[in-house]
Amino acid sequence: MNSLMIKVCFFLVLISNGYSTKLDSYPPTCQRIECPNYDVIESGKDYEIRRYNSPMWMSTEPIDDISFVSATRTGFLRLFDYIQGKNNYHETVKMTAPVIIQVKPSDGPFCVSSFVVSFYVPKKNQPNPPPAEGLHLQKWGKTYVAVRQFSGFITDDDLPREAAALSASIAGTKWAAAIDKSHAADNTTLYTVAGYNSPFEFKNRVNEIWFTFDLDKALAI
Repeated sequence: MNSLMIKVCFFLVLISNGYSTKLDSYPPTCQRIECPNYDVIESGKDYEIRRYNSPMWMSTEPIDDISFVSATRTGFLRLFDYIQGKNNYHETVKMTAPVIIQVKPSDGPFCVSSFVVSFYVPKKNQPNPPPAEGLHLQKWGKTYVAVRQFSGFITDDDLPREAAALSASIAGTKWAAAIDKSHAADNTTLYTVAGYNSPFEFKNRVNEIWFTFDLDKALAI
């Protein structure tokens, strides 16, 4: 199947409906392709706290759009070209998971939000990731993440519902306080969406809502 067909299929499946599930185990996709390493710090009811150990991401510039689906499509196609060799080294890069979308929501339902779409850089490429016009490298330090999983194909309506559900799950915990303090300190992204599956996988899809935070910074406030 050629790249154009892959891109068209990606668009079609993105606009399908999604549905929620409880937190599951380690994403099955990560048993087949490379994913960033993390440690599970705590497993709660419908949430998990993870510590990611300095992952590296190749990221788009912020994409301003009223639609998560539209912005994700734009960013994914740019990253798909990147791993197919449209970079300064003309080097193909293996597909990894998850693709993450960092979201800074607008103040209203019909206002523009900001989205940054990112591809996890394989360890093989991390010493010298191929640069590319319009993309930049994100090097995370030790990062804590509150996680909620849900299934199906992601729609615009899923995001506020899943983010609210994650917020409710961690309400009253030390993690909620740490997230609030960390975000207040540096105006960070409100939440991140992680997708683990190929557009051709219709069963057992795993998506996640992430609240990322710097625990050390939060404790220092």
